[in-house]
Amino acid sequence: MTVADWGLLMAAATAAGWVDAVVGGGGLILLPAILLVAPQLTQQAALATNKATAVFGTVAAVVTFARKVSLDWKVLVPAGAIAATTSAAGAAAVSLIDRDLFVPIIMVVLVGVAVLVTCRPTIGRTAAPSPPTHRKVLIVIGLAAAGIGFYDGILGPGTGTFLIIVFATMLGTEFVRSAAMAKVINVGSNVGALAYFAFTGSVYWQLGAAMAACNVVGAVLGSRTAVARGAGFVRIVLLVVVIGMVLRLGWQQFG
Repeated sequence: MTVADWGLLMAAATAAGWVDAVVGGGGLILLPAILLVAPQLTQQAALATNKATAVFGTVAAVVTFARKVSLDWKVLVPAGAIAATTSAAGAAAVSLIDRDLFVPIIMVVLVGVAVLVTCRPTIGRTAAPSPPTHRKVLIVIGLAAAGIGFYDGILGPGTGTFLIIVFATMLGTEFVRSAAMAKVINVGSNVGALAYFAFTGSVYWQLGAAMAACNVVGAVLGSRTAVARGAGFVRIVLLVVVIGMVLRLGWQQFG
């Protein structure tokens, strides 16, 4: 690769880290950049190298969020472990899934997310007046970690976005806190998928390490921005990213 190619990937990794920390969806930036700059890589190798990059960015985002947002580690850490397990299973099942059927379903869900956030502007702006029961928290976070973790292993784009929406709608948490919770689980899903890809020898470690450094910078800046600007800002970015995901997946599927 040329110096310009490396520069493009480093810039893409930084931008992906920022977006992923705020609302998820960083893979929509970095994966196309990897495939564009390094077309010799298989899709699985590109996904694997993206995971090697994203692991460090999500860890950095968690550390940054944790300094400003209180998190229930006793619930989130086991949920992250669940996500790691199901994500590894998802990565192993990639070849068994018909992506031509799977992607349109995800697009419909994303459109539904955009409509929901647009029509109900109060979602995620403030915490619910009556907090959910501990039982409900365990069920919602556990099921989200398992289901969305599996999705992260199979496809990936928007994993953090889906988690944020689930937590905001089902648990009544505001967007910044939802983003912080999502990052903890996202660490698990990234680790699980990466472990499988590493086992199969699909990761380009040197490229992943270089992009990881830039991804960490973007993730720290993104999480600080989310905390400083608040739920209203996160809501706007969320809508922009969801629309971008729909357009990107639509172009990939039908373009």
